[in-house]
Amino acid sequence: MNRSLQGFFTFILFIGLFSLSSSMMHADELAYHDRASEIIHSSLQTERDNSFLKKLYKELLFTPVWMRSNALSPAAKELFDYIQNDETLNKNGKLYKESILLKKMAEIVYAQNKNIYAKVSVEFKISQLYKDYTDYAYFGSINWGAFNARISNLMVNDVSTEWVLHRPEIDPVKVLDHVALGSSLKKQFDHYMPTAYHYRELQDELKRYMKIREEGGWEPIYLSKKLKPGQRDRGVYSLRERLRATGDYQGCPESDEEERYDKCLQDAVRHFQKRNGLKADAVVGPVTLAVLNKSVNERITMIRLNLDRIKWLNKREGKRHIIINIPDFRLYFEEEGRLIQSMRVITGSPKHPTPIFSDTVEMIVLNPYWNIPKSIIQKEMIPKLLRNPNAMARQGIEIRAGWGKNAAKISGGSVNWSQYRYSKTVPYRFAQTPGYKNALGKVKFLFPNKFSVYMHDTPTKHLFKRDKRAFSHGCIRLQKPRALLETFSTFNDNIDFEQSQKILKGKKNTYYKLQEKVPVDVVYLTAWVDYEGKLQFRNDVYKYDEMQLKSFRKW
Repeated sequence: MNRSLQGFFTFILFIGLFSLSSSMMHADELAYHDRASEIIHSSLQTERDNSFLKKLYKELLFTPVWMRSNALSPAAKELFDYIQNDETLNKNGKLYKESILLKKMAEIVYAQNKNIYAKVSVEFKISQLYKDYTDYAYFGSINWGAFNARISNLMVNDVSTEWVLHRPEIDPVKVLDHVALGSSLKKQFDHYMPTAYHYRELQDELKRYMKIREEGGWEPIYLSKKLKPGQRDRGVYSLRERLRATGDYQGCPESDEEERYDKCLQDAVRHFQKRNGLKADAVVGPVTLAVLNKSVNERITMIRLNLDRIKWLNKREGKRHIIINIPDFRLYFEEEGRLIQSMRVITGSPKHPTPIFSDTVEMIVLNPYWNIPKSIIQKEMIPKLLRNPNAMARQGIEIRAGWGKNAAKISGGSVNWSQYRYSKTVPYRFAQTPGYKNALGKVKFLFPNKFSVYMHDTPTKHLFKRDKRAFSHGCIRLQKPRALLETFSTFNDNIDFEQSQKILKGKKNTYYKLQEKVPVDVVYLTAWVDYEGKLQFRNDVYKYDEMQLKSFRKW
C-alpha cells in the first residue's frame, strides 16, 4: 500500500472512530494521527501478544486515544477528572499521584511543543494509568489467585471449601472502543459501577470513614472494669466520643454527658452492638470493647475488602433473589430489590465451611430423607458403628446395601466397617428416615450443586439463640423453614400451603417442583450496608478477611 493510500485509510478510520464532524480536519491533526499510528504500531511489535497495550491498540487499529496534535483528547480529560474526583482513592497513593503527574507531563509536552515521540510516550503512560484505574475501580485489590491457593491448601488439610467467582462485566479494551466511537468515558465508567448488595451505599460509607480519619479518627477506650448501665467510669468520656465519631451516639437533651453511663449512651452502645453482630445488652465487656477499639484504618480496610468482594459476586437481575451471608448467619429474601423476608441461619463450621457460590432453588421436599455423605459416614458414622452396631438404628438411620431403589436393608452388625473407615468408596447407603429427629428436619429446599449444599429445617432449634451460628457440615439450616415454604407458595400455584401443613404432620416424603425458581447466592460479607441504610460489620468466621488481606493490593 503506497503512502497516499495509507493516509487516506487512516483518515477514514479516524473519522469513524472519533465521530468527528463532517468538516475537514486540520491537516496537522491528520498528519499527526497518521504518523502517531505508525509509531504506535512499530513500538508495540516487540510487546507480548497478551499485553494490555498491544490488545488495546490492536483493537483500536493503533489509533491514538489520549494525545492529539495540540491538546489532550476529551477522553483523556474525562479520565483525569474521573480519577481526581474519586473520593475513595487514597490521595497519597501511587494511582492518584500518577494521574496528577501525567496530566502535568502532558501539559508540558504541549507547552514546549515537544515532538511526536514524546506525545506517543505519554499516550502509552496514560493508557497504563487507565488500565490501573479500571483494575482498582472495577476488579479490585484482592489477589484471587493467591487466595484460591490458600484455600486449596486448606482442602489438602481436610477442610473442604471453595469460593466461586463471577468476573465483573467490564472489558477495559471494549470500553475504549466505545469511547473511540464517540461515547463518553464518564458514562461508560458510571454504567459499569456495581449497584447490587448496596455497593454504592457502602462506597459512601467508605468516604465517610475516610473523612473521619482526616478529622483524627477516634482514641482507644480504657475502662477500669466491665461497664454496666448506671455505673461510673472515667472511660465513659472516651466511649461517648468514640460512638459520636461513627454516628452511633446522637446525644440527648436529658444527658449531662458526664462520667455516668446513662440511658442515652446505653442506647448508643446497643445501636453499635447491633451493627456489629454483638449481643445488644448495653454491657461494655471485653468483646464489645475489643470491637470498639478497632481503629478507623482497620474499618476502612474492611470496607474496601468487602467492596472488592461485591465486584466479583453474581449479578442478579431477576424478580426474586435469596441471599445468605455467612458472617451474618442470616438469610435475606428480596423481591424487586425490596426485603420481604429474613431469618437466622446456621452455616458450616470453620472445619466444614459453607462454599461461596450461586445456584437456583428448584425443588422443595417435605419429610425428607437424609442421605448421609460419604465423608460423614467415614468420619462420624463408622466410628459409632465400631463401638455399637445398633448406633444407626437408635438415630433412625437405615443402612442399605447399595443405592438402588430396591436395595436391601441390612443391620449395623452385619458388616466389618473397619475396612471402609478410610476407603475410597463405601458401597452402602446411609439414610435417616423422615421425622422430627431427622437432621434435615421436616422441610428441605434443593438447589442442585456440586457441593451437595442446600437449605433445610433442623431439630436443633436451640442453636438459633446463639449469636455465632457456624455449626453445620456445610449446609444451611433455617430458623423458619415453614415460613419460607409459605413465601414460595405465594408465587408457585402448585404449592398448597394448607395442604403442605397436613403433610408435615405425617412422614410422607413429598416433592414440589417449583414453577417459579429463585436464584440463591451464598456470600461472605463482613462489612455491608443493610436494607435500612445502616453500616454493618461482622466477625471473620472463616478467616477469609485475614487470608485475602495478606496479598491485598495498595493503590
